[in-house]
Amino acid sequence: MQAQELLKTQKEQGLKITYSQDWRAYDLAQTHQKALFMQLLRDVCNSVPQSEYTFGRPKLPLADMVFASTLKVFSTFSLRRFMTDMSIAQERDFIEKVPHYSSIAYYMENAELTPVIKELIGLTSRALATVETDFTIDSSGFGTSRFIKWFDHKYGKEVDIRAWVKAHLVCGVKTNVVTAVELTMTNEHDSKFLPELVTQTAQNFKVKEVLGDKAYSSRANLELINEIGAVPYIPFKKGTTGRAKNAPTWKKMYHYFEFKNEEFLEHYHKRSNAETTFHMIKSKFGDAVRSKTEVAQVNEVLLKVLCHNICVVIQEMFELGIEPDFFGS
Repeated sequence: MQAQELLKTQKEQGLKITYSQDWRAYDLAQTHQKALFMQLLRDVCNSVPQSEYTFGRPKLPLADMVFASTLKVFSTFSLRRFMTDMSIAQERDFIEKVPHYSSIAYYMENAELTPVIKELIGLTSRALATVETDFTIDSSGFGTSRFIKWFDHKYGKEVDIRAWVKAHLVCGVKTNVVTAVELTMTNEHDSKFLPELVTQTAQNFKVKEVLGDKAYSSRANLELINEIGAVPYIPFKKGTTGRAKNAPTWKKMYHYFEFKNEEFLEHYHKRSNAETTFHMIKSKFGDAVRSKTEVAQVNEVLLKVLCHNICVVIQEMFELGIEPDFFGS
């Protein structure tokens, strides 16, 4: 409360708003991060089911391969240079045996891994279910090594442009933990991803506010947010009106936006935490992917998000004193 009152006073006096940082907690989290990362990753990977062995050469344990793939992305090393970390993980009994680096690359290209990683992202976010109540949604791209042909009408010729993996995600505004994510290989409109992402988030969190930019402004989106018991702080596009058209939440929030704009924006400006989340992921684990195939590229970006979530949980272990409970027991 004292921090909030200080920020309010700074704002009223026109001073530059600053935010305090618990540097002792930050230092402890960073210096112990790798060891704790392996431990927490092993805990969540234990929930990964192993497919039943029926015929042929026994497959490597899926939980171990998810562990290896995630740790590889966390290390930011190439597969060959990363193998030392796998030896350390085996010495600490986090995996049964060290797989060949080509086996890790093979599993990264497996489409069956995609839903497993998404489930683990949701699982890791649950550790902060008692902390987060306000959420923001946004999207951002991760560069690939592929280029596609594009006809440039301005110059009347074909040009090569880099292909991107576009990540659409919802994250908490306090800790920046990612609660739900969807990926596309094309530049699809952001708005249509809101219903599924917000619904997934509401399954694990008590959602009070949802913040997003004008790209998510639609009557259907505002009504869905209202139905889960939250308030949508999404600004209105130029030229829109407050006509309800069977969407009373649209009319209510339009008048709030028009007549109490400053109060509306105080809530809406928390949306910038989505940009902070993407910055945290990209600055730590890279803003591009090394994988060559589309499936592997999607899985690599998802693994970046999973690594980010585990790092966020580690930070809050020291800053908030939480005991990670991924399974709600």
